[in-house]
Amino acid sequence: MTEQHHTSEQKETKPRKEVWFITGAGRGLGTDIARAALAAGHAVVATGRNPGKVSRALGGNGNLLAVKLDVTDPADATAAVRAAVDRFGRIDVLVNNAGNFNAGFFEEITPEDFRAQIETTMFGPINVTRAALPVLRAQRSGLVVTISSTAGIVGGEFLTAYAASKFGVEGWAESLAPEVAPFGIRTMIVEPGFFRTELLTPESTRYAKSTIEDYAERTRQTVAAWQSMDGRQGGDPAKLANALVELAQLDEPPLRFAAGADAVGVFAARAKELQDQADAHLELSNSLAHDGA
Repeated sequence: MTEQHHTSEQKETKPRKEVWFITGAGRGLGTDIARAALAAGHAVVATGRNPGKVSRALGGNGNLLAVKLDVTDPADATAAVRAAVDRFGRIDVLVNNAGNFNAGFFEEITPEDFRAQIETTMFGPINVTRAALPVLRAQRSGLVVTISSTAGIVGGEFLTAYAASKFGVEGWAESLAPEVAPFGIRTMIVEPGFFRTELLTPESTRYAKSTIEDYAERTRQTVAAWQSMDGRQGGDPAKLANALVELAQLDEPPLRFAAGADAVGVFAARAKELQDQADAHLELSNSLAHDGA
């Protein structure tokens, strides 16, 4: 039997009931993803800093295992993956969802808060995926889903720390894809636009203290604008969760998924902007090779 035939056979016998491992499942989008996976008949390992809160959010279900996980702690990640395998024997879909939002102008975000953003929303997925990959490799199957953001495609003011972490996640996940593809493991980056999650609530968002007069008025206006959006975002997280369950069933999930019409618009605008930038100084760009051999 050839390797190709072996792979095809694996796809055909892919178990209907899969094991989903979801970070940040105690509230927001993570809870919606866990509910959607459970409703589709899958087993779910729902993780969060407070597993009791996770259990309360999702209710009783024989297919549910709530596990403590602080994504910034590699030891926690290893223990949570072990608990998942002990209970269900495997992990089929890893969803890196846990996150927060440290907002503010670069000069006003403290170095500690900037680093904390990177630790949670970039190194968090890295820690959990590093713990899970040996399981997925042994299975020769699996899907790693990482919730990024349109801020991982286009940066903007007040987003320096958050966008830095999401741009980092994009580069890491895109580079990971060809490394693990030979083992039957796929990766999918999800870039939501504005969804009515809990990201903009006081529990998830931390605004830098206004300390520099030059930024004071813009800070006031920007914070007010962000706060006014909380609970009014156009996207429905339950629909996004259902879409992810649907995409996870594909033999070839997309490397990137633009979540929401606004995200599709961001993708299109960014593609045009990059092409325009490449064309802007084309003659100079193309003149930089060594002369001769």
